[in-house]
Amino acid sequence: MTHSTSEPEIAATHQSLTWQEGDMPYSTAFGDHFYCQTDGRLECGHVFLAGNGLPERWQQAQQFCIGELGFGTGLNAMETWRQWIIHRTPGQHLTFISFELYPMQAHEIDRALSRWPEIDTQRQGLVSSWPETRKGQIRLDLDDQTQLSVVCGDALTSLSEWQQPFDAWYLDGFAPARNGAMWSVELMTRLYQLTRPGGRFATYAAAGFVRRNLKAAGFEVERRKGFAGKREMLCGTKA
Repeated sequence: MTHSTSEPEIAATHQSLTWQEGDMPYSTAFGDHFYCQTDGRLECGHVFLAGNGLPERWQQAQQFCIGELGFGTGLNAMETWRQWIIHRTPGQHLTFISFELYPMQAHEIDRALSRWPEIDTQRQGLVSSWPETRKGQIRLDLDDQTQLSVVCGDALTSLSEWQQPFDAWYLDGFAPARNGAMWSVELMTRLYQLTRPGGRFATYAAAGFVRRNLKAAGFEVERRKGFAGKREMLCGTKA
């Protein structure tokens, strides 16, 4: 596995964490947990993979690009990598690009992901290559068919200059009530512009203003049953 970093004008800074129930990180800056308290790995499957029609859509593509708002602990990326390994065929390539304002340190990622033995191999691969200096764009070749990039800094600033199109989006910022900028109509519009026709998004969030902003951006929005007793989640398509 190889990695490289490039430095933009805005360098990422680190946020302080507290730990609950042993290994569950909690952001004091945003007043929110990094993932569902029931089971973040299973939530990833229910919300982000199924909401984006994955792994089924992988069967039709030699190249597939997933974008994510909020890398956090890397849980979604690692569970997606695990599923990708199971379902991919020779010659296919997955690029996973995540936008993160406050990238965690390697030991924090390691601690947060250690609660899931299912992704032990993926966790170890990520942590062993994670750079000590986390700024710019961190690029990791996870294996010969999988590349991870974590773009450090403000998401809208980073995406305003972005050109590469996306096939799917994981919208996984902190709760909309605590992190409104990550769900703004300006950011949703930029995501829509960068989404390929037929591309999809999925999110655990179901707040009215999030749904309205996604519709205003141009997405066809669908409500589905949320994970672990949560009434609703949102997913949708760029027609």
